[in-house]
Amino acid sequence: MPVQNFETFNTTTDKTTTTTLLHEVVPLTGTIVSGTYGGDAVSLGSEPNIKNYSHGMFQTVYDYPYLSSSANHIFDITMGYDESSVMSASAYTQNSKKINMYNQFSQVLLGYTGSNNTTEIFESDLSFADNNRQMKEVFFLNFSRLITKDQIKKGTFSITLGTGSWANPFHATSGSVILSDVSASSTAGTNNKGNSGQYGVLYSSNGADPVLGAVGHGLVFYQAGIVVLTASLFTASYSFNSGSTATVSGAAGLILSQSMISSSISGNCDALRHRIGNISYNNTTEINSTIYFCRVPSSKFNYSSNPTYTSGSKVRVKTIASDTPVSYITTIGLYNSSNELLAVAKLSEPIKKDPTNEVTLRVRLDY
Repeated sequence: MPVQNFETFNTTTDKTTTTTLLHEVVPLTGTIVSGTYGGDAVSLGSEPNIKNYSHGMFQTVYDYPYLSSSANHIFDITMGYDESSVMSASAYTQNSKKINMYNQFSQVLLGYTGSNNTTEIFESDLSFADNNRQMKEVFFLNFSRLITKDQIKKGTFSITLGTGSWANPFHATSGSVILSDVSASSTAGTNNKGNSGQYGVLYSSNGADPVLGAVGHGLVFYQAGIVVLTASLFTASYSFNSGSTATVSGAAGLILSQSMISSSISGNCDALRHRIGNISYNNTTEINSTIYFCRVPSSKFNYSSNPTYTSGSKVRVKTIASDTPVSYITTIGLYNSSNELLAVAKLSEPIKKDPTNEVTLRVRLDY
């Protein structure tokens, strides 16, 4: 039986790499998020699919009662403000924890400033505080890798705020507002920041509304899977007296801005959740592939090393000794430089091989 040699790859022509992006639509209905899960008898913040923690720094939303083994972690929700915010004062509820949450997300998503190594401020297109796009009081939605995969697809994120009896403060927009990264795409409308990758601005679709307008009210960090919403969404305007008392004015006043001061983080999370109508986006799974072109020359691999290929020292597939040798390719083995088998590929059906033809087989390894 002839001994078959290994066919060596030409690293220039016989090997290439590709990247494929797969997308899934992820719809998160208000039933899961807004608190209607479990029935009307369930009190606010006590829904079976909402988990609160003793540290009180964030909530976790599940798609099923979290004590069940079938529950899947959907996202975490929390809030915070910068220490320079007008809402920051030691007398306010969980003030230090709210500042810590803001700083933590700022450090992860934005990094540090180059001058004095302090945390940066989130910026969008609008701020009621100082009109320079700074968002010093925000809510954070941190989506799990289970549903986000490698990243959120650019241009697909949408969140509806205001629903049913929880339509306040969006009176001027028929009880709801839709935020989306409409200007973002795979090639435009995004920005790079720190080590968090790209982010896009969330714009309101209610362009005629005098308060919301077609301006930015948040950010979506695609690779991190984190959404930042400014508290300015939830009040027409707010101001602070010379003392430590906050007053909220405007038709949409007394909603969440004052709640950020007087309520706990969990209480603020409840207030936001009950105003989420739905969330939708496409996730992205990145599949990296190495493709090997296994070239079978006409003069090689025309015999088989399978013991059943011969019978009585005669090749089974030959009728007479002068017949052309023939074999059937069923399996491809990939070996390292020491001829150690690393991977095996099976063909869907055997391919006939003889000295009159050449074959090129394409093997793809995904990772």
